[in-house]
Amino acid sequence: MTEKVHVCSEKQLKEDGWKVVRGGKHGIAVIHHENSVYAIDNRCPHLGFPLHMGSTCDGILTCHWHHARFDLKSGGTLDPWADDVPTYPVEISDGDIWITPEPIDKQTVAKLKKRLRDGLEQNISLVIAKAVVGLVEAGVNPIEIAKTGVEFGTKHRWNGWRSGLTILTAMTNVLPYLDKTGKILALYQGLVHVARESAGMGTRFLLDPLPLNEKTATPEFSQLAKWYRNNVEVRDVQGAERVLLTALKLEATTEQLSDMMMTAITDHFYMNIGHILDFHNKAFEMLGHLEHEHQEYVLTSLLPELANASRSEESHSWQAPVNLVTPLQNAFKVLEGIEFSQISADAGSSPSGLDEKKLVDQLLRDDPIQTIDQLLQALQNGTSPVRLAQLVALAAAERVARFHVQNEFRDWDTVLHTFTHAHAVHQSLKRSMTPELVRAIFHSAMSIYLDRFLNIPSARRPVAEKATEKAQEAKVFLDVLDKQQQTDEAAKWVVNYLANGGDKAEFFNIFGHALLRENAEFHTFQMYEAALMEHQLWEKEDSKIATQAQETMVIAATRYLAAHAPTSRDTSHTAKIAIRLHRGEKLFEE
Repeated sequence: MTEKVHVCSEKQLKEDGWKVVRGGKHGIAVIHHENSVYAIDNRCPHLGFPLHMGSTCDGILTCHWHHARFDLKSGGTLDPWADDVPTYPVEISDGDIWITPEPIDKQTVAKLKKRLRDGLEQNISLVIAKAVVGLVEAGVNPIEIAKTGVEFGTKHRWNGWRSGLTILTAMTNVLPYLDKTGKILALYQGLVHVARESAGMGTRFLLDPLPLNEKTATPEFSQLAKWYRNNVEVRDVQGAERVLLTALKLEATTEQLSDMMMTAITDHFYMNIGHILDFHNKAFEMLGHLEHEHQEYVLTSLLPELANASRSEESHSWQAPVNLVTPLQNAFKVLEGIEFSQISADAGSSPSGLDEKKLVDQLLRDDPIQTIDQLLQALQNGTSPVRLAQLVALAAAERVARFHVQNEFRDWDTVLHTFTHAHAVHQSLKRSMTPELVRAIFHSAMSIYLDRFLNIPSARRPVAEKATEKAQEAKVFLDVLDKQQQTDEAAKWVVNYLANGGDKAEFFNIFGHALLRENAEFHTFQMYEAALMEHQLWEKEDSKIATQAQETMVIAATRYLAAHAPTSRDTSHTAKIAIRLHRGEKLFEE
């Protein structure tokens, strides 16, 4: 039992107005106000200013730093951007004041989770940051923290899944490669983007599934899949939602759901410049983290984007001066008769005898019809679609790695879209492999072809200088990105770092910090996550192409980040304030 602490006489406190005594983490302010005595934590929960320096009026204590207001009795704040302040029991005996230095209302994980939801609902970054810091430091599984954002973001944005939830998923994917502070920043950035994107966007209400009862014949899944496909074709989002919810009620498997949904979106080419397939892949990745909780809201959140999604086969660039649509449609008819190999290449040696480097080179050439033929031939000869998608993703990364700064700045996003689409195809094919989804490999390949002019001129691939005795520390990378226009310089630094034996694990952690300190836009988060995931898969192999592929992923991600840094960094500054407050630092002092 916590021992009581003597404060002073009631007479003395009435004369002085307040007194600070030891207790809690920051001292306890005992305040005499309107003939009553109150004890509260002496640290403003907003930004840590000493509350005994505030003022009291009509039962309210106001902090003088940012004017946060607190009820002296309960410690509750009147301002949603501040937190409640802990209060302590007070006793007056024989004219002396005693307090028990044990808060009346202790901080718990449940309260931190509620505070995180408050921050998401009110779109208050500091509240989100404090909750994330508290939850991580309390040992809560980061997936549980991300789940709160998924629950909120899929329900409270009427037009569904978009960049915020994609960023949250990408940052959840990279958590194993980050230190504790990196994990906090990654979760915070993802959750902040969900909150910002959902602000004022209205609540999304689910429709009902189709009626199912003992007297009604239950539709076969194949019939539901056909209905779903037809609804997406005519942009009937509500019809698609009822069919999807019916499939979920009938307990369709993840593979069945993926096949049904991916088939519908790959009926059209490179929808919404690749975002639609990427969003679908990320939703299924998040469901994997959540062990398939919240399927109804997560999967139906993908549908609103389909109503107005662009379809690239309708665009001029896919039809002229070279008609890509007809050759692709002809190739897709052939796909239906191929029995796909489930065997992926090992150590760069394809079971089908495919010259993988030659295929990657072909993907980067100005001959799309030949590319289509070679991809088709590779599948016919037994190359696994998963491996083929991995090679296409490598070629797409080459476009980013070779992107020349003489191009318009916005065209960084053009090559980025192709790479993240190719990565999403690669990841999706691991879940299920159908002729319909395999079509997306060809969509990526044609987008790589259409991006060819962005490598004219082609940026030179950095070459490592003569090896030194010891690589620089990975954190030096942060200094490199403190200046603008370090695109090629940053790539050269990374190549030298790795050539001189730099630790890759530490580099990817530092790279994560370099990203997470910026006010990064959506695509930069995508770039880091996709390049890291592709790199890790290539790292499992010991071959010449695997070695080059790993370097390509690092160069592509580095050049992209360097081109988009530095920013004002105010978003991460908020998270760092929350971390410092948790440590007990005094922000109001030098």
